[in-house]
Amino acid sequence: MNKLLPTALITTLMLTLAACSGEAPEQSQASNPPDSMSASKKSMPEDPDLKSLYTQSCFSCHGTGAGGAPRTGTSEWDSRMAKGMDTLIDNTINGYNGMPPLGMCMDCGEEEFEALILFMAGQQ
Repeated sequence: MNKLLPTALITTLMLTLAACSGEAPEQSQASNPPDSMSASKKSMPEDPDLKSLYTQSCFSCHGTGAGGAPRTGTSEWDSRMAKGMDTLIDNTINGYNGMPPLGMCMDCGEEEFEALILFMAGQQ
C-alpha cells in the first residue's frame, strides 16, 4: 500500500481544519446557526470549473460558516461586498482573519477569486 496517500490525506485534513479555525466571528454562530447543509450544497455554481474550485477550496468554510466565514448565499456578504471587490480580492490573496492566504486555492488568479466571491455573495 502506498504510504504517501494516508500522509497526504492527513495533511489535507489538517490544512482544511487550520483554514477554518480563525478568530471568533463578529456574531455568535450559536445565535445565527448555519443553514442546513443540504441548502448549502444546493447553492453550487452552475459552471463546472467554478464549482470544482468552490468545492475544493471554499465550501468547507463558506458552505458551513466554520471559523466565522461568511456563508455562501447569505446576507453575511452584504457588509463585505460594501468594502469593494479590490479589498475582497486583496483579503483573499493575503489572507484575512481565519482565512489563509489564497483561500486554499493556490492555483487561482484574480479572475477566479472574483467569480468565487460573486458566487458566494449571491451576485452570480
